[in-house]
Amino acid sequence: MDDSAILRFSEEIQSIETQIGKAIIGQKDLIRHVLIAMVAGGNVLLEGMPGLGKTQLIKTIGKVMALDFSRIQFTPDLMPADVTGTAVFTQEVDGTSKIRFQKGPVFANIVLADEINRATPKTQSALLEAMQERTVTSGTTTYELPSPFFVLATQNPLEMEGTYPLPEAQMDRFLFHLQVEFPTKEELLRIVTLTTGTQSQTLETVCNGEKLLNLRQIAAEVPIAEPVADYIMELVLRTHPEYENAPESVKKYVRYGSSPRGAQALLCTARVAALLAGRYHVAYDDVRQMAKAALRHRVFLNFEGVADGITSDDIIEELIHE
Repeated sequence: MDDSAILRFSEEIQSIETQIGKAIIGQKDLIRHVLIAMVAGGNVLLEGMPGLGKTQLIKTIGKVMALDFSRIQFTPDLMPADVTGTAVFTQEVDGTSKIRFQKGPVFANIVLADEINRATPKTQSALLEAMQERTVTSGTTTYELPSPFFVLATQNPLEMEGTYPLPEAQMDRFLFHLQVEFPTKEELLRIVTLTTGTQSQTLETVCNGEKLLNLRQIAAEVPIAEPVADYIMELVLRTHPEYENAPESVKKYVRYGSSPRGAQALLCTARVAALLAGRYHVAYDDVRQMAKAALRHRVFLNFEGVADGITSDDIIEELIHE
């Protein structure tokens, strides 16, 4: 790949970021990470207090990209069929009756799962097959989901009332877990001015499914040197307390570490980060840059870690700076 191709890749991402920035004030690092995950083909979980623009960000991405977009508001009374669809009994014009599958809102390119942890575990699990296999099974029939397909989910902190923690198996199917920070005073003023005034931002569509799949193919071809790949594997292994080379903090505070999906997430997103940095090879810094987003939801603390106020980010921070 020549320098011009790398430049075009970076320009495509920057044009998307520019359009999103018209409606979303600040949060540049968050926007970049969401786009990296989408190019890598993964799902994203955004966590933060209500009112920080999580839903607005995902809706804006849906407008900027010419992709089918659907929103599911997760509530305690939401049923799995409300997500995936259901079989319905229909009367044909010739008088015969048939059972047809009525597709649910999950059949879209971008699915906004809003406040996903407010639904019961039964409904949360309805997304498991879609997130991993990109299919939905109803009865004995399996239906393919559109390509590209992404689940962009939001959740409120678990301390808040009326939430159900996502099971570990479902958390593992999110490529990234991103924390949405509160805006600075300057950003807050711009947000309030933008949202309470009469002017509205006009967003341009600058990307489509074919272009996104092309960007993904380009990123997948980025070579990774054996020492860098070995660094990724070692980083993931060192999140496990039973691993002989794990640091003392991991052995003391971690209940269990990242699954192999963590290594996959680091590798594929580091390739995208390398291209955005103007390189056609993955560097150690690309891996470190992606580490917290890819691993924070895959490192589970034990009781002692929680009691001592340790977070998974603290553990990952130590691992990448050793």
